[in-house]
Amino acid sequence: MAQQNTRLGIWLMVLTTFIFSVQDGLSRHLSEATNVYMVTMVRYWFFALFVLTLAARHKGGLRAAAKSGQPLLQAFRGVLLVLEICVMVSAFVYLGLVESHAVFACYPLLIAALSGPVLGEKVGWRRWSAIGIGFLGILIILQPSGGVFSPLAAIPLLAALMFALYGLLTRRVARTDSAATSFFWTGTVGVATATLIGMWFWEPMSAPDWAMMAALCVTGAAGHFTLIKCYEVAEASAVQPFAYLQLVFASAFGMLVFGETLRPNVALGAAIITCAGIFTLIRARKAAQS
Repeated sequence: MAQQNTRLGIWLMVLTTFIFSVQDGLSRHLSEATNVYMVTMVRYWFFALFVLTLAARHKGGLRAAAKSGQPLLQAFRGVLLVLEICVMVSAFVYLGLVESHAVFACYPLLIAALSGPVLGEKVGWRRWSAIGIGFLGILIILQPSGGVFSPLAAIPLLAALMFALYGLLTRRVARTDSAATSFFWTGTVGVATATLIGMWFWEPMSAPDWAMMAALCVTGAAGHFTLIKCYEVAEASAVQPFAYLQLVFASAFGMLVFGETLRPNVALGAAIITCAGIFTLIRARKAAQS
């Protein structure tokens, strides 16, 4: 077991969020140049290879990694993550990185709100208050221009709901399965699902875009590797608040690379959601320790 080093874990989480932000920028560009489904499929081919390589090196090999006490839930998780990625990358294309991540940042609040019905956990009044304040932040972000609500704003909100459910199911299967088993099922079921969808949307790509696709695959593997190392050296509850830096990094890429703008209501709403989300994480940590 790796020695606990919270400071190193924090820096690894910061690096992970930066890598994933680069991945989001590449995903947006490639999905605009071709389509979301093909990009997700090719990305999963490389990701599955990465997962199988790690599983083969793990104690017991592929057979041990594949052994699950809850195979149906594991399979559902794998499918759900593929669909969530497709929805979120579609949000990047239609709304941009800034506004998509501002809304998506509410997923920890959704996890807290759904942890009762899904996991049977008790959510106190303080966390419910933070959840309510966080959703006020969402309403501020979705402030309609000219009094007309854009249905496109629902896309990252749907992605956040799907990712929250994925996170809750990951915690549920962890009661019987190891992290290595969950990772194995995520990659193998995910690549099958992504391929079944993406093979109908194959399009030719230019050489520069193939280079970006290669970079997308590498960043995906690198981000998961640094995240794994992060959780090896530090408790998840200690480093999870720093995952919100992905909102900062992705917004910076959106403005600097894609020429997006940060509207005042989006900045205010995102700040409220982030503060509420960090508060729920702190309260969850205290509840787990009591």
